[in-house]
Order: sequence, then structure tokens, then C-alpha cells
Amino acid sequence: MSMLRNSLFAISVAATSVSAQTDITVALQLEPPHLDPTSAAAGAIDSVLYSNVFEGLTRFAADGSIIPGLARSWEISDDGLLYTFSLHSDVTFHDGTTMDAEDVKFTFDRILADDSTNAQKALYTGITEVSVLDPLTVRMTLSEPNGNMLFNLAWGDAVIVAPESVDNIKQQPIGTGAFKFDRWVQSDRIELRRNDDYWGTPASLEAATFKFISDPTAAFASVMAGDVDYFSAFPAPENLPQFEADPRFQVLVGSTEGETILSTNNKQPPFDNLLVRQALAHAIDRNAIIDGAMFGYGTPIGTHFAPHHPAYVDLTAQSAYDPEKARSLLAKAGLPDGFDTTLYLPPPSYARRGGEIVAAQLAQVGIRAQIINVEWAQWLESVFRGKDFGLTIVSHTEPLDIGIYANPDYYFQYDNPAYQSLMTTLNGTTDPEARTQLMQQAQTMIADDYVNGFLFQLAQLSVARTELTGLWANAPTQATDLTAVRWSDK
Repeated sequence: MSMLRNSLFAISVAATSVSAQTDITVALQLEPPHLDPTSAAAGAIDSVLYSNVFEGLTRFAADGSIIPGLARSWEISDDGLLYTFSLHSDVTFHDGTTMDAEDVKFTFDRILADDSTNAQKALYTGITEVSVLDPLTVRMTLSEPNGNMLFNLAWGDAVIVAPESVDNIKQQPIGTGAFKFDRWVQSDRIELRRNDDYWGTPASLEAATFKFISDPTAAFASVMAGDVDYFSAFPAPENLPQFEADPRFQVLVGSTEGETILSTNNKQPPFDNLLVRQALAHAIDRNAIIDGAMFGYGTPIGTHFAPHHPAYVDLTAQSAYDPEKARSLLAKAGLPDGFDTTLYLPPPSYARRGGEIVAAQLAQVGIRAQIINVEWAQWLESVFRGKDFGLTIVSHTEPLDIGIYANPDYYFQYDNPAYQSLMTTLNGTTDPEARTQLMQQAQTMIADDYVNGFLFQLAQLSVARTELTGLWANAPTQATDLTAVRWSDK
């Protein structure tokens, strides 16, 4: 009888220990270059900090909808030029200072400053003034109506920061979120702990550790060994069937906003020639890239737009795989023997694995691409900022970001005044049907100009312990939102 009691006690203790777990170890493939989402293009920053540490006036929900963040409500004037936000009361930053309308004004004045390094500054240049009406009320004045404004304010680039802490924000991020930054052991991990003074619904988890595991083989081993509880954007899709067959794990297959493209330097010869860009597009076999690099996970795209969006136009046939046509177009462009170029590949599997396949496909038509593997910091410096490249492969995970093609200084340097005018019209349009038509025109225009090689929409593939709930299956923005994650009792 005592043995039975002892066994029951052991079972009870084991069950209690499972249900009592209050920390989580999350693995990501990419480590952030620094920790300020308002001054870099690296989505890896948002992957750790979005919603967890930093919050904006609005935010993305798991289904991609825009919901209130630090703004509890807002009013928009009839002419669409005035946005008046009412802020939540009793919100404090993690250093104990109060978050109020002055911080909102500071944040956007900083974004719009001449020396701003905000990667998406163009989204906010229509804001001509931010006025503090009282500590909990702030008004934005726009130069023209912008039907995307609430959407734009949800981006990680527009999270609210404080003047008291901004000088050290890249190493010591201080936000208002449900988790506080604890420490960063570079090349290894970032540790967060629960913010017990959080103004909203507190997190269930007491602590979260983000580990950075870039190698797909090591990623598989770490999950199987139980070293990590959740691997977001798992980099080895070939291993997913093993996880699906193992009752310890759940496999989450969702969609992202990540248009994976063969980005092309439109100002660098010979890519400044439409015929060459057209040849490039016809040299690419999208399905072979999806199968070879992503093991079938991914949706072919023919323009820079997410296939799951209602306004999407399927233009893949316009740039169908046709190597004979590609060779003919190169000859017509005066390059019958092809040419040499560079292909910069950042660390993600879609880029490194996909790049090998793309280079082989391009070689078949005479485009000899020298593969240059780079880390993210190098990519940001030489490709994104320096524009010193011929080709590169990257997934643009920002939501509804077709507007980047209206910026001639953006790294692929597409300069089309007609497109820029179209985007201006879109930004000033609020009618849903009219916006859909304009977005479809925009998709067609960049497809007609063969601005980039449009490859596939990145799938969101994650692996987690079965007991975890509240995880995002889809990625409406690049985030690993832990604010609703908890361990179940089963």
C-alpha cells in the first residue's frame, strides 16, 4: 500500500512540475544586429522584441488584423487629415518612467528627423505634425489622407520609445511591453523576464530565453533533445515529418508576409535593361526552388504581394520558366554570351539553399552569378545601405509593403514616376474597392517592369512542445509574440 501511495505521489509531483513550468526557451535562426526596431531594417529585431518588449499605438493581432495597442481608441477627422489618439492610462516604461503623449511625439519626431535611420521612414513622412493635447491625448496631422496609417503605425518601426532611454536602446531596450529585457549574451541568447508592472493583461510566462541557432542540422538536434521548447521559423523543412510523427511536438504550418525575391540592382548594368531583367525572370524555375530549398513549402508568386491577400493577382504566368526565351532575350539585349554578376546570400535557409539552385538555373542561360555568402550585418551594410550588389535573395517579411517600390533610393533602386504617383493615389484612398483596384494595378506594373525575380511566399514553419498554447501559426508581421503563450496542464 505504501508503494502505491509513493507511486501516486511521484505521478502527482511529475504532473505538477509540468503544469508549473513558467519559462520558455525559444529558438530563432537569426540573431538581431542590435535591439532597436526603429533604426534598422533587420526583421530579426522584431522577432524578439515586437509586442514582447516594445509596443506601438496599434498592433497586429495573430490573424493580421489591426487592434489597439498603447492607444485605447482613436478618432479620424472627416477629411482624413487628423488622427486623435487616446492613450491608455498608467502605462510605464520598464525603467519606471511614465509613458504619455510626450513620448509619442518624441518617437515620431525622431522617426521623421533629417538624421533618422528608421528603415520605413517613408511610411510616416505624410505626418506633418504630432501635437500633445494633454498627457493622454495626442494628435497627428497628415499632409494628405492615408488609408494605411493605422496599419503603418502597427509596424515595429513605429513602436513608442522614450527620450530617457533612447541613447542606449540598441543594447538596452526599454519599452512598455509584457516582458522586460534582461540580458543579451551575443552570439548565443537574449533573456527576457515578465514585467510585473505591465499595464495590460500580464503574461503567463515568467521568463523567456531566445537562442540563436543558424545551422539547420543543429536546429533539428536542439529540438529533438529538448534544449528548446519552440523553434519559430524552423529552418529545416525536411525534418518536419519526423516531428509530426512524434507526440512530444506540434508542427505549425502557416503563412507569412514574406515575399521571397531575387532582388535585382535596377541601376547596375546590365540590370538597368528591361530585356535583361525579363531574361532573368524566365531563367528561374520557381517550383524547383520551392521543392529543392523548401521541400515543397511555399507558394509561387509573380509579383510582390502575398497570395493570401484578397487583392492578390496571380501573375506567375507572365514570368514562366522558359530558358530558351531567356537566352533569346539576352541576345536581343546584346549579351548573346551572357554576363557575370554577384549573388549575395544572407544566412536564412531559403537564401543559402535557394541561392545554389538559382545560380545553377541562371548559369544554364549564360548568367554567371558568383555566390557571396554574408552575415546579416554585412548584408545590411553592403547590399541594403551600400547598394553594392548585382543580385541577392531575401524575404521581405513586412506586411503589405508594395509601397517600397515607390522609393527610388530603396536598395533595388527602381525609379518609376508613374508607380510613385500610383502609390500616392493609393495612400490617399480609403474606399476598400478602389484600394483593391489600385493595389492590383501596382502589382501588374512591377511585374511588367520585371523589377525583381519574384520567387515564392515564405511559409511559416514552426515546431513546439505539444503542451504550449497561444503560439502564432501565421506571421502577419515578423514577430514571436509570447504575450498569450502558456503551458497547458495536459
